[in-house]
Parts: sequence; C-alpha cells; structure tokens
Amino acid sequence: MYKCDFLIVGSGFAGSVLAERIANDLNKLVLIIDKRNHIGGNCYDEYDENGILVHKYGPHIFHTNEKYIVDYLSQFTDWYEYEHQVLAYSGNEYYNIPININTINKVFNVNLENEIEAKNFLDKIAVKKYPIKNSEDVVVNQVGYELFEKFFKHYTKKQWGLEPKDLSPAVCGRINVRYNFDNRYFTDTYQIMPLNGYTKLFERMLDNKNIKILLGKDFKEILDEVDYKYLIYTGIIDEFFKYKFGRLSYRSIDFVWKTINKDSYQPSSVVNHTDGDVPYTRVTEYKKITMSKSLKTTISIEYPNGEGEPYYPVINDENRRKLSFYLSEANKIRNTIFCGRLGEFRYYEMQQVIARALKLFQSKIFQIFK
Repeated sequence: MYKCDFLIVGSGFAGSVLAERIANDLNKLVLIIDKRNHIGGNCYDEYDENGILVHKYGPHIFHTNEKYIVDYLSQFTDWYEYEHQVLAYSGNEYYNIPININTINKVFNVNLENEIEAKNFLDKIAVKKYPIKNSEDVVVNQVGYELFEKFFKHYTKKQWGLEPKDLSPAVCGRINVRYNFDNRYFTDTYQIMPLNGYTKLFERMLDNKNIKILLGKDFKEILDEVDYKYLIYTGIIDEFFKYKFGRLSYRSIDFVWKTINKDSYQPSSVVNHTDGDVPYTRVTEYKKITMSKSLKTTISIEYPNGEGEPYYPVINDENRRKLSFYLSEANKIRNTIFCGRLGEFRYYEMQQVIARALKLFQSKIFQIFK
C-alpha cells in the first residue's frame, strides 16, 4: 500500500511542476504515477545511437515573455539561446513561416520593402469574413485565398483530419502574420532551451525525498493500492469518467525516424510540408535544435492521424458540448483537480502549462494548507 498526501497522474510539466511545488513548498508527500516508462510526458528527450539529443514526441521549443517562468525553471537547468526558424516547402520551393515580407515577395514575385506596403498588399488580397465562423475564415480574412491554399488548407487538413472550414476559429487563431522581414518563428523575449535537455530538467525538478515515482503503471490498475488525500489528474478527462458522455476527439502522430548519413539534411530545423499530395506534415532535424555534434543527422517525419497517443485536442462544437458535461462532473469531485492539455482538454503550449500549474498551486492547492 502506497500512502501519500497527493497522488499525481502524469509526469509532464503539469504534474511535475505541481509535484515539485507541493513537495518543496508544502513539505507534503507526493506519489507520481505515469503509464509510460519515463518522466517528462511529451517533452521527454534522449540521445539516439548517433549521439544526437532528440525529442521523442516531436520538437518542443521553449519560448515565453514571462520572466517568472524562466526564473522558476532556472532552478533546475542552465540554458542556451535558440531562435527557432521554420520553413514551408511547397511546389519544390522553401518559404518563410510565419508569413512575412520575404514570403509575400517570393509567392507573388513582388518587391515589398516595409510594413505599410505589406499591410496594403495583404489588405487588397484578404477576403473579409464576418462573422468569423471557422478556421478558414480566420486565415482568408488575414491573407486571402491564395496564401490560404498554399500554406494552410492542406496542412491543416492533414494535421486535424478536418477541413479548415470545419474547425473552430481558435485552431487557426494562433496563426501569425508579420509585416516585416523577421524570419524567427517566435518573437518572445525569452527564446532558450535547457542546456542538457528536458529530461535532465525533469529529473532535477522531481529530485525530492517527498516525491516517489511509479513508471509503467496505469493509475486505474493500482488505485486500490494507494491511500491518498488529494488527486491531481493530468490524463485524458473523458477516459477518467469512462466516456460516459462520449469520447472526445484527439489527434495523434506517427513518427518515422531516419538516420541520414550526412552532416545536414534540410535548410532549417523544421520544415512544414504544405502540399496536399504529401501525406506527412513536417520534418524535424534535431541536431539543429539541440546543437548535438555528429557526422550524421537524425530526422523525424510526422504523419498525423486520429488514433494512438492523444497529442492535440480537437476543438469543435461537438467536443465543446461533451466537455461541458465532463467539466461539470469534475467540479463535483472535491478532492480531485484536473490539469493540463488532456486533463482540461485545452491546447496548451509548454509555457502555458507551466503558468497554469504555478497559478493552480498558488490559488487552490496552497490555500488548502495555508
């Protein structure tokens, strides 16, 4: 029998940040259960046979404007600076993503030189939609149909298994358009990566006598063996409730890994393949992200699908309806907290998960023992 104050299901950022805070700040006993055989959730990284540090579940690029998040994580890692750049590959040509003046000039064979010219050009080709009903409306409202077809329509359909017109505006609401020549994928104040990788960061975060970790265990199968006071659940919310209101939809990814027997494979760390006749969405070359030294290079090719490990919640009206019932049920359980991308069925990026966990600790968990 395991005895603890807090049972935490899942060891990604949501579960690990809360475990660290509870163990260190409240001096309470924490048991983490994860069905995978490693900590770190989807941020887990490891060295492959070529000596290259790879992200097992696709590229995870840390960026934030919040100093307090960097300060918090800096307790567990040193950093190196890394400014992510992404290219789109379409019609045998590479284009800068997000769309900026370089992209516009290349697609339309024009020579725009400044913000005013770029805004005027996009205003002329944009197709104004009101009200904005779906993700297609979001994109064409900003950049028109030609850029939508070239960079977003097929890529979005491959990624989500749905036409953009059938997806919530929130899905493509994150698309950024630049009116300058900035080729960086992010513009956040802090664009940094953990010096020794994410797994080492998690190991240091969870290195506490108050924290015990069980890996390769399904929480449902050993629940009767755990005596706990509070449960923090970062797993799949509809699975927790045995799908009583129906299954929520998630997108998964199949990764095909390849070793390329040369120093460099592609011109940037990530290349999005946006044409409809290409079945995969993006190719990542990890040594360009993790700064690993090797005479060879390792790539992963991503094939999104609707089965397997859940990565992205599909946000549409039907799922929102089901989610409202699950959240209502969750609110009835007084000693249980649902947190994270799967536990809340929300699209969170890394820095958002960390911020959410820190806020949850201060506003809810800390108050219990204050």
